[in-house]
Amino acid sequence: MLLVRGHGGGTALTGTIFERGEEAPTYRGAPDEAAPYVWVCDEFYEVESGGSETEIDGRSIRVAFDTPMPRGFDTREQALVAAKEHIRTQFARVGVDSDAVRIEVVRPDEEGRPEEAP
Repeated sequence: MLLVRGHGGGTALTGTIFERGEEAPTYRGAPDEAAPYVWVCDEFYEVESGGSETEIDGRSIRVAFDTPMPRGFDTREQALVAAKEHIRTQFARVGVDSDAVRIEVVRPDEEGRPEEAP
């Protein structure tokens, strides 16, 4: 299992890549369980009312969440590329410049020691 975490605007977003041999979550919309790598992460966007209040880049906004969209991949590299793109997209949806997002990849048992941080 890999945690892919993006930091930006004073907050963070973490998703999970389930690797070959690990059991990915099963629920409606989950990818084919035979996929060797499965990426799962929340999707969110800014709303004018409702949602949850949070502070990003020093401003208070309201965000709403969509059901996580799991995606299956054949290779670890494909899953990592998609995960990083997804994280940057979520931050952009709430006004954080994608170039300002720092991404780290860690294993849960190695929390705090980045595997890579492009």
